[in-house]
Amino acid sequence: MHEFYKLFAKIGVYLTVLVCLVSRTSLANEIELPKNFVASSSHTNNWAVLVDTSRFWFNYRHIANVLSVYRSVKRLGIPDSQILLMVADDMACNPRNPRPATVFNNANQHINVYGADVEVDYRGYEVTVENFVRLLTGRNENGTARSKRLLSDAGSNVLIYLTGHGGDGFLKFQDSEEITNQELADAIEQMWQKQRYNELFFMIDTCQAASMYEKFYSPNILAVASSLVGEDSLSHHVDPAIGVYIIDRYTYYALEFLEKVEVNSKKTMGEFLSVCPKRVCISTVGVRKDLYPKDPHKVPITDFFGSIRPTEISSSVVNVTLSSIPEEHFTPEPISKPNPALFYEQFPSKLFD
Repeated sequence: MHEFYKLFAKIGVYLTVLVCLVSRTSLANEIELPKNFVASSSHTNNWAVLVDTSRFWFNYRHIANVLSVYRSVKRLGIPDSQILLMVADDMACNPRNPRPATVFNNANQHINVYGADVEVDYRGYEVTVENFVRLLTGRNENGTARSKRLLSDAGSNVLIYLTGHGGDGFLKFQDSEEITNQELADAIEQMWQKQRYNELFFMIDTCQAASMYEKFYSPNILAVASSLVGEDSLSHHVDPAIGVYIIDRYTYYALEFLEKVEVNSKKTMGEFLSVCPKRVCISTVGVRKDLYPKDPHKVPITDFFGSIRPTEISSSVVNVTLSSIPEEHFTPEPISKPNPALFYEQFPSKLFD
């Protein structure tokens, strides 16, 4: 009989816990989002890995390529803390540059993609195959700065953009080494096994670019390449002032598309995949979708080129007043008139009359 009472008491405890859980679930359901609200994606943050693998002045266009994409993702909301920028050469400070501290992707010079606040994480001889693979896989050397680490997680949508010189199954790094498509595929598989991405968009602008995604075998990858195997990826136009090509065709038209995208844009990845038809690209753009479970035409372009904005939903009123601080601290100080002797016109022509 005593054992029976003990068993009955345990059943009572279990029923109490079950009732509490059901009640808590019901309360949570009361503050959930409306049923007609559908989240565009399951990711929680965005990262971008942007890599130029070429150096030397005649490869000016590759630096312009990567800085163009950098400018776009930064404008659409991905902060510098979540952008890993690898630039193999410094064209802005090259002595051959007739416009120091600038990099333009158009001969009309209407967009300086170098900008005033570019943050390069890997520069010059730091751009190596080893550092690139370490960056993707998280196997950084001891002492690597936080700003040089890809700190993504299982909720991260990651954009990888590569530009440089390549061939069938390889991409050259600084004309001294190369990464093969199998090595790249294995590095991305390590990312997946280590839960370093939720979805990944792979974008590459190089000759025979499609060969670099042929070996991919990890899930949730959408890939686009500027040229198929056996094709060259061509440059767009020359800037006579510097005497070299300043941007590649595929990146030029990709940038033209991205410049029209805003944070709340309804443009989709499906639209982006067709930005450079053969009549303007000359090469054939390659797309791989078999590893990606979604319809690209239903995926907002900002899922990869923008940044998600976490929002906390509260079921109660949040007090944002600072009642504990005395009111006199909020009294603005009187604004004194500026001393006219300290301010001058930018072009004081009257001084030369």
